[in-house]
Amino acid sequence: MDLALLEALNEERLARRACILVTDLTSGSQRLIREAEVEADELAPDLSKALQSGKSGRLGGDLFLNVHLPPPRIVVIGAAHISQALAPMAELAGFDLEIIDPRTAFATPERFPGIRLQAEWPELVLKDRPLDSYCALVAVTHDPKIDDLPLIEAIKAGCFYIGALGSRKTHAKRLERLAAAGLPDHKTARIEAPIGLDIGAATPAEIAVAILGSVISAFRKRKMHAERRGETEAS
Repeated sequence: MDLALLEALNEERLARRACILVTDLTSGSQRLIREAEVEADELAPDLSKALQSGKSGRLGGDLFLNVHLPPPRIVVIGAAHISQALAPMAELAGFDLEIIDPRTAFATPERFPGIRLQAEWPELVLKDRPLDSYCALVAVTHDPKIDDLPLIEAIKAGCFYIGALGSRKTHAKRLERLAAAGLPDHKTARIEAPIGLDIGAATPAEIAVAILGSVISAFRKRKMHAERRGETEAS
């Protein structure tokens, strides 16, 4: 691979941006297509499908598409019982997961062995590890002082999934706070609350299954760059 092309590929991967390396199997020539460039490319329909599936493979007889997607990341706000159940499930499903909770009585290594755990306020953690469109934000503390800011940041970052624990009454009050913070209704409508698929979940483990189901569904059905850009321009 050409050195400049390799450097460009590594730059996209480091920035957690999706891209596709297109190789002509006949000539050996290669070109890098960034997700933001897919819409204008002559191979747009096929490139979009490849990004959606995340699978590399041959296109016709002459081209090979090598798809590079950022590892999907679940950021959980709250070291709750639900989080304890969700963490190993998410790992099995192929998601990176980290838990953020400033409440040191809950955010302990003993409760979350082997899990990336941050016993800090979310605003401090997200400043160094910002959210992006390949992140899912799961807020489960029930505490506005902890949950609200990450929800705002998730909406601004275009996270592929945003969910928050709480009843409809609790969520209605949450929406009032987010509106007061300047977020329009069509943006906050992206928050799934009550959180998770409607499977009648009752226990923490069952709720974790419902949440993971929603995250997987949102990731597989996520909007491509052009659609996300259109939403931003319409806001």
